[in-house]
Amino acid sequence: MKFKKSIQTLLLGIVLSFCLFLSIQQNLMASEISTSSDSMAETDIVSDQKGFPKLESAVDQYLMSIPSGYYTIAKVEDLKSLMANRQPLLVDVREPSEYRSGHIPGATNIPLRTLARNLSKIPSDRPVVLYCSAGYRSAMGVMTLHLLNYDNVQGFPPSFAGWEASGEAIAK
Repeated sequence: MKFKKSIQTLLLGIVLSFCLFLSIQQNLMASEISTSSDSMAETDIVSDQKGFPKLESAVDQYLMSIPSGYYTIAKVEDLKSLMANRQPLLVDVREPSEYRSGHIPGATNIPLRTLARNLSKIPSDRPVVLYCSAGYRSAMGVMTLHLLNYDNVQGFPPSFAGWEASGEAIAK
């Protein structure tokens, strides 16, 4: 439980630091806008009445800047190609009972809740692809591993449901 609290605190600290960074960037932009001859309306978009950046706006701008397909493998065919050419580590972040009921062949089961305790099983020198049943847990796992400096990790949003729907063989 202590470890979970530490990870939550770390993640919260990272998010808050990122928001502070965005706020500094936005304040610099706001001061440049206000010192130029541009209209005050543009400054209102960046700051609220007290001169502080609007967090929602900063987060929205950041999210909109993320390229399409960022850290994802969007199609079953793309995953199959990666599996054939680069031998990624496939990580099924579902619970063991879900994994036992069927999984992508060759996948290793590391439940999301145990991901940080199993970093020794996750290489940094080859591709790593996380999947779950619908995409939510794998997205959290990808974000977590990226925060821990893994830049070789992608998620597979079609997840096991997409793999199964495509007619691929299920390992049991």
